[in-house]
Amino acid sequence: MLKFWMAIFCCGLSVFSWSQSALDKLAVQYVKLGLHIGQYDGDFVDAYYGPDSLKPNSSKADQFPAEAFLRKIKSLRQKIKQAVSGKATTEELNRAGWMDDQLRAFAERVRMFKGQYHDFDTEAYELFGVIVPHHTESYFKNELEKLDKILPGKGTVAERFQQLANRFIVPPDKLDTVFKTAIHYSRKITKEHFVLPESEHCSLEFVKDKPWSGYNWYQGNYFSKVEINTDVNIFIERVVDVASHESYPGHHVYNLLLEENLYRRKHYVEVSLYPLFSPQSLIAEGSANYGVGLVFPEEERLKFCKEVLLPISGLDTLGLSTYFTALDLRDKLNYARNEVARQFLNGKMTEEEGLHWLQDYCLMSSEGAKKSISFIKKYRSYVINYNFGKDLVKRFVESGNKNREGYWKKFGFLLSHEIRIKNLEKDLSH
Repeated sequence: MLKFWMAIFCCGLSVFSWSQSALDKLAVQYVKLGLHIGQYDGDFVDAYYGPDSLKPNSSKADQFPAEAFLRKIKSLRQKIKQAVSGKATTEELNRAGWMDDQLRAFAERVRMFKGQYHDFDTEAYELFGVIVPHHTESYFKNELEKLDKILPGKGTVAERFQQLANRFIVPPDKLDTVFKTAIHYSRKITKEHFVLPESEHCSLEFVKDKPWSGYNWYQGNYFSKVEINTDVNIFIERVVDVASHESYPGHHVYNLLLEENLYRRKHYVEVSLYPLFSPQSLIAEGSANYGVGLVFPEEERLKFCKEVLLPISGLDTLGLSTYFTALDLRDKLNYARNEVARQFLNGKMTEEEGLHWLQDYCLMSSEGAKKSISFIKKYRSYVINYNFGKDLVKRFVESGNKNREGYWKKFGFLLSHEIRIKNLEKDLSH
């Protein structure tokens, strides 16, 4: 009995000591600061599922206190570095570094919100921690030539691609069934590789008047609200992409694994706050896009659409193989959107020129190009997270792995840990 109570006593001391650690206290300050900034900047906080006690308990000031926020960010970064300046474990150093990276992004977003902007490349680095590659117009022209050889019909590459794509627009009255079918399948495949909490679930809603095609609003307690924008036509491949990206094994799984592995098990309160404009989004968007291919390898994506989704949609399968070949080639063109964002935000491209680029090189419809420009205006350099983020995740996950089971294992690690971008890139250099 004495040993029992001694064990409880020692365990209690251990918990007490851990709960009072410097990093835990600083993590609380980190969350409070982020939520306070979010009082002013409505796009700052993408998700929060931590304690209500950390939310601001006072009304916001009439003016955005940018300089006060910048001073607090600078002070907190210094305190975090000091907390691990002596003896610290590898995990503590990583945790401190992760918060510091996020706080660098805090500062950049505060400057942006008060109307102070850097050039596109500097902004992307300050927010997301990466140097984004540049592509010349000749690169996109060369890729277009490959599409030119396989697309049927007459007209420009963009016109012929759109003619082919228009065969596979999902009727509005079929969207609910088609999306739920795709999400159900994605969940089934994901659960073959990951153990998910029994209570996890997603809801699905269709919305309009949004600058994005789909959004995951993570609520905590392993629950997400997934919204699909129906402003523009939804093509059959977008059902597969958006369903997996927003749910399984995309944003929903990423958020719930962080909640389970770090917030609930390790009590890392900092992960309960997801700041949208931060390095975390490079991992979130990159992994969500990469995860689509894990659930639907090329041959399985074609088969699933042909045998399941198109019949449900009431669409003919004629030309589907050519269409998916064209989609794979078009994937290499999506960096054109980065170039549009870079040039447009740097004042070197007009909106009209940007629309032409998006239609000519990204092969978007007129309405799709307009929607993409509205996204760039609102989210700016965030666009790099989808393509460059995906490529970075792909190289990390597949480096040293030769089979899909290995991919899933490393992918699961990526989704359930505080990943620093510099460490991700360092791992790839070895």
